Amino acid sequence: MSATRQHATPADLAPLARAALGPGRTLTAVRRLRGGSKKGVYRLALDDGTTAVAYLWSADEDYWDAGPSDLRDPFSHGTGLDLFTAAHDRLTAAGVRTPRLFHVDATHTHLPADAAIVEDVTGGSLEEALERDPHAAPALMERLAELLATLHAQDAPAFGKVALVDNGGFSYGDSCEQRVTEGALRSIEQAAALEPRVAAARDELADRVRTLAAEVRPRTRPHTLIHGELGPDHVLLTADGHPALIDIEGLLYFDVEHEHVFLEIRFGPHYDALRVPDLDPDRMRLYRLAMHLSLVAGPLTLLQGDFPEPEPMRAIAEGNLLRALSLLRNAS
Repeated sequence: MSATRQHATPADLAPLARAALGPGRTLTAVRRLRGGSKKGVYRLALDDGTTAVAYLWSADEDYWDAGPSDLRDPFSHGTGLDLFTAAHDRLTAAGVRTPRLFHVDATHTHLPADAAIVEDVTGGSLEEALERDPHAAPALMERLAELLATLHAQDAPAFGKVALVDNGGFSYGDSCEQRVTEGALRSIEQAAALEPRVAAARDELADRVRTLAAEVRPRTRPHTLIHGELGPDHVLLTADGHPALIDIEGLLYFDVEHEHVFLEIRFGPHYDALRVPDLDPDRMRLYRLAMHLSLVAGPLTLLQGDFPEPEPMRAIAEGNLLRALSLLRNAS
């Protein structure tokens, strides 16, 4: 995709807003929110002072240029209206707060994209709140821990994307640890083609992944419902300070350890409030290295295209590369 991506204009979004929110309200302003790489996220301001948020899924909005998601691959490109609505319905049924869904359009009636209109959760992100007021952090993290306890109490006998498993489908592979191991080895190859330090350590990294995988013992308990990419930027706060999950298309049933290594990476010193007992340490070690490798390969791959905010992606790749190499050194 070239740098001539066409993002939605107020004129483009006005018919969608009218269909979703009623003809008695007029769209007065639109702002495309920063950070989205798989879908367009637009805040809609209306003439009665209210706001809503539009999600658009189209080739112009997807900077990964990855095409449709393969439902049978838990880690395939997690984007699309079908994945979003399945995740929204599952979270709502579980009592896990996420922005309320007002309208969906998969017919491209109003613009050339799949679209949804959702509630604008107006309290800002948890990431912003933790930075702005450290004294409020304990209460905010306690509320998030309660929400996660509700989320992680949901389970299923099979692993994979919610849109697949809840409709009786099965993912590729025999186990979560197998899929993570295969993904980690792919991440090494992808990153090695783009970063000399990974290329230099390719064999050592692959050997370490295989060693950690061999230490994981099979388990038979049900698979846990997890967000999959839950950082403080993917948690919005309601006006009264309660958390609501966003970027939910990657929702899946999997090992809960996969969620916790991401929480550990993204929440840093705040992670202690989310820590739970009985996590499998062998899975944690494998999934931790695999996650760091994924967070090197993914951003480096994205940077080969025209993503408009390259510096944060470079920082993510660099930070996770240093952590992956540190895990390698500490194991030797």
